[in-house]
Amino acid sequence: MKKEKKVFRKGFAFKIFEAPEQSPFDKLFDIFQEVITHTSGDLDEALDWMRELDKEYQLTDENYTLDDFVEDLKKKGYIREEIKPDGKGEMSITAKTEQAIRKRALDQIFGKLKRSGAGNHRTNYLGKGDEHSGEFRKYQYGDSLEQISITESLKNAQINHGISDLNLTEDDLVVEETQFKAQMSTVLMIDISHSMILYGEDRITPAKKVAMALAELIITKYPKDTLDILVFGNDAWPIAIKDLPYLQVGPYHTNTVAGLQLAMDMLRRKRNTNKQIFMITDGKPSCLRMPDGQYYKNSNGLDRYIVSKCYMMAQQARKLHIPITTFMIAQDSYLMQFVREFTYANQGKAFYTGLNGLGEMIFEDYETNRKKRIRG
Repeated sequence: MKKEKKVFRKGFAFKIFEAPEQSPFDKLFDIFQEVITHTSGDLDEALDWMRELDKEYQLTDENYTLDDFVEDLKKKGYIREEIKPDGKGEMSITAKTEQAIRKRALDQIFGKLKRSGAGNHRTNYLGKGDEHSGEFRKYQYGDSLEQISITESLKNAQINHGISDLNLTEDDLVVEETQFKAQMSTVLMIDISHSMILYGEDRITPAKKVAMALAELIITKYPKDTLDILVFGNDAWPIAIKDLPYLQVGPYHTNTVAGLQLAMDMLRRKRNTNKQIFMITDGKPSCLRMPDGQYYKNSNGLDRYIVSKCYMMAQQARKLHIPITTFMIAQDSYLMQFVREFTYANQGKAFYTGLNGLGEMIFEDYETNRKKRIRG
């Protein structure tokens, strides 16, 4: 194990605290979830970090040791031991831990949100939708019979004709308004080029946490929405939500065009009317894959050829009615100018943010987009 792996990366301060109601296991498990996220799911490295933290902060005592904690993780189904072909055992985290990490990220970034109803988003349009609004109007030619409120219509008949001579006419009929439920398909693009850990600053972990929190938000609150996640370096490829804790940066350039192409391909297959792309990046586009399969790379400034291809993709997304929201971590003026022009080409949005506000910005923008008046 390399010593530098145990040094917490720049930009993160671990605060060790114990709430009065926390059990020894819960206290350690809270820390463990944070550490396992930073180690990209590497359990051995995470336990090494836990031992270092235990030495510095005295997390355990003779009544409950770190070994006791590991045994509890096994008993509770958070880690499992697998026998390798050579007969040696190897421990790894389970799907239960992956879900716990996502929930923790959601609590950290978006606050404690609870499941609400069937998980649909309402637009402000009234008409032949599929959810009752509680508002009524007179029957009009063309309204379906399912929309007629029998109770309200009978009330009108009694008022208009009296109880003794009940006669239901067309003028008595009342229709209950319904609302369309807007469903959203989102693709989240995460830059995993080398610059995401450059200069000793860990940028990939916040991006990873945001992705996990957004995934958990949609799963729990908006299950009829869809979220696809892709990563882009020299190329772009999709990853499953369950793979997010294991996401790592590679020795890659930034092929933004490949990421956008894949994102639009994903969204073309979605039946939802409302579609959007969120892109988290900290660097300039510096790579393209050419028709012959070779890579064209240029990390010196903004390459005109690469940039023009990015603008073309932004315009193509606009024609498909797919807005792109860029969350730009870097603050370099020439990169900000590129993002401004890219955003103009798409008529999308851009946020220039540090690492701390990234999650809140994505959450707010997601919720805002869900409330827009888009016909279902």
